Amino acid sequence: MDHTQILQTLQNNIPTEIWYLIPLFIVAAVIKSPWFKGRAGETVVNLSAKLWLDKTRYHLIKNVTLPTQDGTTQIDHIIVSRYGAFAVGTKNMKGWIFGNAKQRNWTQKIFKHSQKFQNPLHQNYKHVKTLQSLLGLGDDQMHLLVVIVGDSTFKTPMPENVTYGGGYIRFIKVQTEERLADAKVQKVIEAIDSGRQAVTIKNHRKHLRM
Repeated sequence: MDHTQILQTLQNNIPTEIWYLIPLFIVAAVIKSPWFKGRAGETVVNLSAKLWLDKTRYHLIKNVTLPTQDGTTQIDHIIVSRYGAFAVGTKNMKGWIFGNAKQRNWTQKIFKHSQKFQNPLHQNYKHVKTLQSLLGLGDDQMHLLVVIVGDSTFKTPMPENVTYGGGYIRFIKVQTEERLADAKVQKVIEAIDSGRQAVTIKNHRKHLRM
């Protein structure tokens, strides 16, 4: 039996009302998928940057994959300015979140269920070091930010560079000491553009396998 026959058989045996519900089930499944949640988090960061950061002073670069000695590292967003370069990672979570800057693992609690997950600051540390090596930046010129999106609540005091949604904008704006000359800002942007891998499905899948 070929695909046409299978489809015809399904159409003859499934009530018409059910067919109308199938697209809704597909949409619901997509919305709940990790891919969609990740995209939603990235959209929050992108929109906040476009609305609240001056484009003449802050330069947003999205979805950057860079080569490393043992594969690749992926950075959701890099914001380059005279106040330094900001590596921004997004994490979609729900429930109560417990942790601090020094703990290797943090805790997520949803109702009575608790589970450990890697401290996102530690998880993104590799990104920062890769960037510093590529761009020739010092520790005082590089900032790491983690943005939590989703229905979650911090139940312990969090480091100032771990924020909800668009709250990361406040962290960036309080950095007022000039750390990069305008010429260096442009060189950093050019180095990222020349060093990054092309944004393709193939490269994304390759990164996930590493």
